[in-house]
Amino acid sequence: MSTPDVIVVMGVAGTGKTTIGPLVADKLGVPYAEGDDFHPPANIAKMSAGIPLDDDDRGPWLDAIGAWAHERAGHGGGVVSSSALKRAYRDRLRAAAPRLVFLHLTGDRSLIEERMAERKGHFMPTALLDSQFATLEPLGPDEAGVAVDVSGTPEEIAERAVAALRAMDPPGA
Repeated sequence: MSTPDVIVVMGVAGTGKTTIGPLVADKLGVPYAEGDDFHPPANIAKMSAGIPLDDDDRGPWLDAIGAWAHERAGHGGGVVSSSALKRAYRDRLRAAAPRLVFLHLTGDRSLIEERMAERKGHFMPTALLDSQFATLEPLGPDEAGVAVDVSGTPEEIAERAVAALRAMDPPGA
């Protein structure tokens, strides 16, 4: 397989979705969309205040990402970031773009917390990391996707991600 049509880079906050997503997209020669840009202002305000989003908050955000993925699936593919922490959220995205696959960025909690503490100007506080891990439902064996560890440099992570994506069976195979 060459690569999937649309790739959703998923994982808890601080795993590097915003860093790795564009690198993967560049290596594949497809556009990248930052999932945070799909959040309505109310969601950003809530997270900035240290309040986790609930499913009602996430619905319109997931639908906007799903619409982008649906459009890109028919027009050359793409890479988009979305925490996609719960199976139900991934199911909602797949309903919009059935052939999309997930690139789950995983890693040691202490490494992720350290990286979150170092980033500047992001609305997601480190205090919400526990709620992210509590919400996370890793990819099931029946979900199209791969998990890639986030240790190493961004370039190393992106190389591992692209290799894993190219090696996987196509969705529905």
